[in-house]
Amino acid sequence: MSQWSQVQQLEIKFLEQVDQFYDDNFPMEIRHLLAQWIEGQDWEAASNNEAMATILLQNLLIQVDEQLDRVSQEKNLLLIHNLKRIRKLLQGKYHGNPMHIAVIISNCLREERRILAAASMPVQGPLEKSLQNSVVSERQRNVEHKVSAIKNSAQMTDQDVKYLEDLQEEFDFRYKTIQSLEQSDKNSPLIKQEMLALQAMLNTLDYKRKEVLSKIGRVIHEIDMLMSNMLTEELLDWKRRQQIACIGGPLHGGLDQLQNCFTLLAESLFQVRRQLEKLDELLTRLTYDGDPIPLQRPQLLEKVNFLLYNLFRNSFVVERQPCMPTHPQRPMVLKTLIQFTVKLRLLIKLPELNYQIRVKATIDKNVSTVSNRRFVLCGTHVKAMNMDESANGSLSVEFRHLQPKEMKSSAGSKGNEGPHMVTEELHSISFETQVCLYGLTINLETSSLPVVMISNVSQLPNAWASIIWYNLSTNDPQNLSFFNNPPAATLSQLLEVLSWQFSSYVGRGLNSEQLNMLAEKLMGQQVSYNDYQLSWAKFCKEHLPGKSFTFWVWLEAILDLIKKHILPLWIDGYVMGFVSKEKERILLKDKTPGTFLLRFSESNLGGITFTWVDQLENGDVTFHSVEPYNKGRLSALPFADILRDYKVIMADNVPENPLKYLYPDIPKDKAFGKHYSCQPNEVSKPSDGGGKGYVPSVFIPVSKILNDSTDQHSPSDLLPMSPSVYAVLREHLSPTVIETAV
Repeated sequence: MSQWSQVQQLEIKFLEQVDQFYDDNFPMEIRHLLAQWIEGQDWEAASNNEAMATILLQNLLIQVDEQLDRVSQEKNLLLIHNLKRIRKLLQGKYHGNPMHIAVIISNCLREERRILAAASMPVQGPLEKSLQNSVVSERQRNVEHKVSAIKNSAQMTDQDVKYLEDLQEEFDFRYKTIQSLEQSDKNSPLIKQEMLALQAMLNTLDYKRKEVLSKIGRVIHEIDMLMSNMLTEELLDWKRRQQIACIGGPLHGGLDQLQNCFTLLAESLFQVRRQLEKLDELLTRLTYDGDPIPLQRPQLLEKVNFLLYNLFRNSFVVERQPCMPTHPQRPMVLKTLIQFTVKLRLLIKLPELNYQIRVKATIDKNVSTVSNRRFVLCGTHVKAMNMDESANGSLSVEFRHLQPKEMKSSAGSKGNEGPHMVTEELHSISFETQVCLYGLTINLETSSLPVVMISNVSQLPNAWASIIWYNLSTNDPQNLSFFNNPPAATLSQLLEVLSWQFSSYVGRGLNSEQLNMLAEKLMGQQVSYNDYQLSWAKFCKEHLPGKSFTFWVWLEAILDLIKKHILPLWIDGYVMGFVSKEKERILLKDKTPGTFLLRFSESNLGGITFTWVDQLENGDVTFHSVEPYNKGRLSALPFADILRDYKVIMADNVPENPLKYLYPDIPKDKAFGKHYSCQPNEVSKPSDGGGKGYVPSVFIPVSKILNDSTDQHSPSDLLPMSPSVYAVLREHLSPTVIETAV
C-alpha cells in the first residue's frame, strides 16, 4: 500500500494535520494524482543536487501533462482547469530554483510519515498533546474574533469622525455668516434665535468630540489588552511549536493566521492615528473652553505610537531557522564555510513596505555572552524584504548564501577544547532593520534560536544532540549560556523526541516496546519513566556501562544505519530493532523453529543482527545470533539478500537457510520478497556473464554451527566461514551459483 493510501485512511484529526502543509507550493491534487510516482523518487537527494532536482522537476511536469491528457479524454472540465493552473504555477515558481520544490516535497513526505507514525502510537506523547491543547485552539479563535471586532470598531469610529467633521463645517459656515453681518443686524430676533441654535450646535460638537475620543480610547484599550494577553501568548506558542518542529515534532502552522491578526491590528492603529490627526485638524479650526481634544489627544496619540512600536517589534520573526541545505533534518547546526539558509517574515503585511525594508544579518552580536570562538558571516548579508518571493505573498526575506567563517583567535584557546566543548557552545544569528512609515521610524531586531557551529562533519551528531536538549528543555530563545548548567529533562518527553528522530529522519517512529527498551538502556531495568529526570551527561557525555561510547552516539549510529542500508525494511515495520537479548529469547522460545527477529546490536556501533530459534534432537530450545552486520558489510550486500541467502553449516556439513519466519509468524519471503535485489537462483550462464568468459559470482553469507546441545552459541560462533568450511560448501553448491562466499 502506498504511503498516500495509508494517509487517506487516517482519522480526521490526523487528516487535518496533513491538510496544513499542502498549499500552492505543492498542491494536494498533484500529491493525490501522482502518489506512486512521487513516492518512487529520491526528493531528499535532489534537494541537495541541482542537476538531479532539474531533471525531477522536468519529469514532474511531464507527469502532470500525462494526467492532463487523461482527464481531457474523460472531459473532466474542473480537473482540467485545475491541472493547467497547477502546471503553470509549478513551472513559473520553480523553473529558476528546482531544488526548492525538492525540499518542499521531501518535507511533505517526511511529515506524512511522522503523522502515520503518530497515528500508530497507542497514546500521544506529552509534548504533542500539549501542542494540540483545546484551550490553545479556543484562544486562537478568540483572538481572530476580537481582532475582527476591533477592526469593525475602528471603521465605525471613522464614520463618527466624518459626522463630526460635517457638523463642524456646518457650524463654521453658520457662525461666519453671522459674524459677517452688520452690528445692527445682529440684534434682530432671527439672529438671536440663530445664535441660540449655534450654541446648541456647539454643545453637540462638544458632546460628539468627547464621544469620538471615548470611542478611540476604547479601541486603543482593546488593542492594548489583546496585544498584552492573548496575542502575545499566541506568538509565544507559535515560537514554541517552531522549536518542537525543529527537533522533529509536528509541523508547526498558524503563522499566516498570526500575520492576519498583526496586519489588521496595525491597520486599525494607523486608522486611529489618522482619526487623531483629523481631530487635530478640526482643533485648529475651532476650539473653546473645556475643549476635550487638546486635553486627551496627546495621550491617546502617544499610546497609539507606543502600541505600533511594540506591534512592529513583535512582528519581526524568524520564519525558518538557520539550516544547511545539505542537512535539512538537522537545523541550527552550521558548519564553517558551508552555506546555510534562513528566512524572516514581518507579520505586518502592508503594500507600502514592499522592498522598503532592508535586513542585515550578523552573528554573535552580543559577543560577551558567547564563547571565545568568534565568527563572521560571509556572503550576501543585507537583503530587502518583499512580497514576491513567498507563495502566500507574505512580506519576507530569505538569506540563501550566508557562510559562517571562524576568525583566528590570538588567545589560542581553540586547541584546548574537548570534543564536547565545541558542540555545547551556543551562538546566535541576529537580524536588524528599520521601518519608516507615516512619520514613524521603528528599529527592529530579532534573533534565530541558538545554533551550534562545527568545523568538521564528525561533530554533527553531538551538535544535534545539543540542539535537541536545548529546545526540549527550554522555551527561552536566547539562553546562550544554557550548557554552563544544563537542566535535566523529563524522560517521557525525551523518549517522545527520540521517536520523532526516527519518524522524521527514517520515516517510522518507535512504538511503546521500543521506547521501553531505550528507557531501560538509559535508566536501568524496569524503570517507570513517566516523571523520571535524566541528566544531559547521561544522555550524551557518559559512556554506557561497559561500552566505549555514549547512548546518543549509539542511537545516532543506528539512525545512520537505517537511513543508508535498511530503510525500506524499517518503514515496513519488519525491524524490531530495539529489543534486549533477554527479551528476544522470551519472545522466540515458544515459536516455531526457524522464527527469527532483527535486532540492533548493543555492543557494536551501527550494527544489526538476527537471532533465530532452533530445537535440538532432545527437544531443548536453542538460540543463534549472527555476528552484527555493519555498514561496511551492508554496502557489499543488501540486507534483504542476506536474509534470503544466509546459510549455516551444521556438524553434518549440509548448508541450509535456518531463517523461515519473521517474528511472530510471517513467512520470510512474504516479508522481504519485494526487497530482494534478484531471485535467488537467477544467476547468468557463463556465456551471458558479461565479459571475457568469466563465470559470474554471487556473495552468500555463511556461518558454521557446531552440533553441541549444551552450547548456547554466541555471535562469535557465527563468524564468516573459514577456507575449510568453504571447501565443504563447494561440495554442495554448484560453482556457477557461488564463486565467493562471505
